[in-house]
Amino acid sequence: MLSLLEPTPELIKERKIYAEMGVSDEEFATIEKLLGRLPNYTEIGLFSVMWSEHCSYKNSKPVLRKFPTTGERVLQGPGEGAGIVDIGDQQAVVFKMESHNHPSAIEPYQGAATGVGGIIRDVFSMGARPIALLNSLRFGELQTARGRYLFEEVVAGIAGYGNCIGIPTVGGEIQFDPCYEGNPLVNAMCVGLINHEDIKKGQAHGAGNTVMYVGAATGRDGIHGATFASEELSEESEAKRPAVQVGDPFMEKLLLEACLELVKCDALVGIQDMGAAGLTSSSAEMASKAGMGIEMNLDFVPQRETGMTAYEMMLSESQERMLIVVEKGREQEIVDLFKKYDLAAVAVGTVTDDKMLRLFHKGEVVAEVPVDALAEDAPVYHKPSEEPAYFAEFQGMTVETPAVDSYEETLLALLKQPTIASKEWVYDQYDYQVRTNTVVTPGSDAAVVRVRGTKKALAMTTDCNSRYIYLDPETGGKIAVAEAARNIVCSGAEPLAITDCLNFGNPEKPEIFWQIEKSVDGMSEACRVLQTPVIGGNVSLYNERSGDAVYPTPTVGMVGLVHDLKHVTTQEFKQAGDLIYLLGETRAEFGGSELQKLVHGRIFGPAPAIDLDEEARRQAQLLQAIYEGLVRSAHDVAEGGLSVAVAEALFGAQKLGADIAVSGEATTALFAESQSRFVVSVKPENQAAFEQLVEATLIGNVTNTGRFVVQHEGTELVNLPVAELKTAWKGAIPCLLKSKG
Repeated sequence: MLSLLEPTPELIKERKIYAEMGVSDEEFATIEKLLGRLPNYTEIGLFSVMWSEHCSYKNSKPVLRKFPTTGERVLQGPGEGAGIVDIGDQQAVVFKMESHNHPSAIEPYQGAATGVGGIIRDVFSMGARPIALLNSLRFGELQTARGRYLFEEVVAGIAGYGNCIGIPTVGGEIQFDPCYEGNPLVNAMCVGLINHEDIKKGQAHGAGNTVMYVGAATGRDGIHGATFASEELSEESEAKRPAVQVGDPFMEKLLLEACLELVKCDALVGIQDMGAAGLTSSSAEMASKAGMGIEMNLDFVPQRETGMTAYEMMLSESQERMLIVVEKGREQEIVDLFKKYDLAAVAVGTVTDDKMLRLFHKGEVVAEVPVDALAEDAPVYHKPSEEPAYFAEFQGMTVETPAVDSYEETLLALLKQPTIASKEWVYDQYDYQVRTNTVVTPGSDAAVVRVRGTKKALAMTTDCNSRYIYLDPETGGKIAVAEAARNIVCSGAEPLAITDCLNFGNPEKPEIFWQIEKSVDGMSEACRVLQTPVIGGNVSLYNERSGDAVYPTPTVGMVGLVHDLKHVTTQEFKQAGDLIYLLGETRAEFGGSELQKLVHGRIFGPAPAIDLDEEARRQAQLLQAIYEGLVRSAHDVAEGGLSVAVAEALFGAQKLGADIAVSGEATTALFAESQSRFVVSVKPENQAAFEQLVEATLIGNVTNTGRFVVQHEGTELVNLPVAELKTAWKGAIPCLLKSKG
């Protein structure tokens, strides 16, 4: 029975109402053919969200197939709520990263908060206990009022949700660039632990088994959220504010604990988070993956608003809800379990063997659609790809070393750049010590969280330099994976696998689709060489505002295994007298660098080159040296070059200084952003053993002077108090936030 307010199937076709939902003329014709009739309003709603890019990956599937997704440790690759990697002793790490970009552009606090809530559910839906949260954020410059507003509200949303639910936010990364002014990127990552025996999947097996709805009641928030995330932002987007969900971390904490108790119950057949597309995606995907169907009576769905239609209930993206399948006859056990946590658990349907999604509402069949048509058989498009004109122009440019008048003033200016500056203002708002397992807190190369009851720990990081990817997507894609692995290795961990968030502009523009293809080519090659398969992730396209796309930003989330807590290494220097080494070669590479942006106000030219075999060799040498106890500190050389890396290694140290000597062209030696480089400190008594194991250049030593001194071929280029450098670095972001620009 159709609501009186809903258009008839004939009117939907005649007035092309489907187009307002993001369904094309060709797709509508396909739906009509699949059903053998015109879809009604609820049915076209189901197709519109399930065939959106956000749910179906219809534009990106051909590219995603390039990723290596298997490995000897991989227990679950892409296709479920989160990926799973074996860490030995019948234990595994579960992790995933997702985007919440469009909602955060419209309603930054709730957009960010519900992004955190959603990724936590993806992890505990696998049966894992979440142990850590990370994020990767992109904003416009902090000199603008809008940039500051989005930055402050997103951080507050992440902190508000993570702190309340009691999961530590232990790491992340933030970059600032004008291209993100209208379209910030908010990527959230969750890491969990599980015993092999507790792994669960989102599959609806067993005809006759009961489909149950658990968690919060359904409201009208988030309706068409998946469709909203699959179109460009514009001024009209403000009218889409109701599409942003509202989160309740206290409810989620109860749901988490209830579900972790539930996975121990042998009555549970399958479990899936109601994320994007809510009841529609969870029911259709669970049935399709199992080769089954589902019948649901929507009268039984807990509702927090009156008069909700079938369309509204199926498309709502209200938070803190899960769909589960349990053995027939054991429903009361589940009801009793959830009652302990003051949560609803309601039987709403049955698993069938006819591969149909059949919905009843008020005694009528309101939708009857093949589950495979919604899920597996969504259309796949091979979009045209075209190399942008700017790429050839940049590739043809000769390397230009920016002019530097004062090395001291330039170093201070670089340390004040928001992308380099201390993010303490951000992570001080996060509770990163809750549950008392955090070994390395935010601010080092990677966060480290212990695996309680063992000698093991997990290192985790998020990374992506989108400037490099804009200049050269394939090279930049390699660098994103390599830098993540560098951070993991610097922490004393073996890189295991990655999850990703592929944030790009409109894929219907051939130049944007070319960026997607080339980035994935680069990432895939790096994953193969560094042996870090892709175990899951998220694609976020249409990140544009009024036609202006963000830089291509395929964020990498990586987890590594610390085999023994004694291997944990941090970036700060430890003791005066220790020797300072540079691993890797420095070349005049400034394309996309912080120095280039500082001097010219823009980026151009070729990105830094990377040799993945060389990268793998250096990482292996450094990790072996750490395992043998030869390394006091390790830090990768990234934005700002060697001078910034050494300064950062001093900031965590107690009143230490450093004397280093560099050779070659001075600006290059101090500020170039050549890849595959590390700054390492070593005890003098370990010098011979270290140099025998690792190819490295001795560049200086740690001092107790409290000054950073750089000598270049007999000339002193830098001689500054570490305290002055640290003040510039720590004060930059708070200072910008207080400005009134």
